[in-house]
Amino acid sequence: MAKNTRETYIKDTRNKKRKKLKLFIFVPLLVIILAGLGYGATLYSKAKSVVDDSYEPIDRDSLREAKVDPNIDDVSILFIGVDDSEKRSNASGTTRSRSDALMVATLNEKEKSVKLLSIPRDSYVYIPERGYSDKITHAHYFGGVTSTLDTVEGLLEIPIDYYVKMNFDAFMDVVDALGGIDVDVPVTFTEQNSKDKAGAIHLEEGYQELDGEEALALARTRKIDNDIERGKRQQLIMEAIMKKAVSVEGITKYAKVMEAVGSNMTTDLSFSDMQSLIAYATADNGLQVETLTLAGTDGRVDGKYIYQLDETALAETKSILQQHLGVSSSLNSETDSSTETETDMTDTTTDTSTLN
Repeated sequence: MAKNTRETYIKDTRNKKRKKLKLFIFVPLLVIILAGLGYGATLYSKAKSVVDDSYEPIDRDSLREAKVDPNIDDVSILFIGVDDSEKRSNASGTTRSRSDALMVATLNEKEKSVKLLSIPRDSYVYIPERGYSDKITHAHYFGGVTSTLDTVEGLLEIPIDYYVKMNFDAFMDVVDALGGIDVDVPVTFTEQNSKDKAGAIHLEEGYQELDGEEALALARTRKIDNDIERGKRQQLIMEAIMKKAVSVEGITKYAKVMEAVGSNMTTDLSFSDMQSLIAYATADNGLQVETLTLAGTDGRVDGKYIYQLDETALAETKSILQQHLGVSSSLNSETDSSTETETDMTDTTTDTSTLN
């Protein structure tokens, strides 16, 4: 089979290698779809139970003047991926975690289309919680979901209506519960597994079915490319999960998927909110997802690596998302001062010295 997506992934190989991304992807969008697609009383009850147990609304000031209704409004969702594993906590000496992956989805109700933006974890942005610029991954470390939501709103100048936070422990189980996913692997490589066993995963180049461990290895490997390309691979895998989920074969495995999610998800989307989003998966033209990335360059602040966003490209991305979400930049004028990414915003008097 032709490798239609290979050129997308194999480029910029001379870029500096970045630290390993241990968590990578957001299966919650899959869960949102499944929650609305339930067939039969038993599965419906299971889906509702999972979502109800995961429901954690946040009291915060939003850019919205009034609460949106996913049934009739364009909405946005921030997907936050974290690694809350015991090993990670023991290594850092704290129960606080960084966001290892961030994706923003804007959903246009009229078009029934989704735009999915991947934000590199080392993006150097203004963090309102701290009052200075830092890596966006640190927003969650210092202020959890609320800080991350405020930071992303300021960066993109769009309201973030909902969040879904997922621990990576659920990812492999979800892929396995679906019976694997079909992905075009861009290059042959060897990678460690989820238990950090070196060389445990070996994948050959080409279109193939991946299990949970293999999908994780493909998404987090640092041997193929850079953080931007890893973000694109995360999007590719996420699309593969969603396509499998809405297939006839995937529908028969929803109960197992729900069990895999379990207690690894928190969200402020109610079960009825999730049900309203099923129209995006069942539209006449199928699930329409356009993926976006943030352009930038390698940089350093106080000797530490950062990803410096390209201001022109960032402005273009903001415009795309604003139009898709049906908001104007004037709605977000108050956030203009909070989108600075210049290095002179850095404050080194905090305890970020222990963070990557």
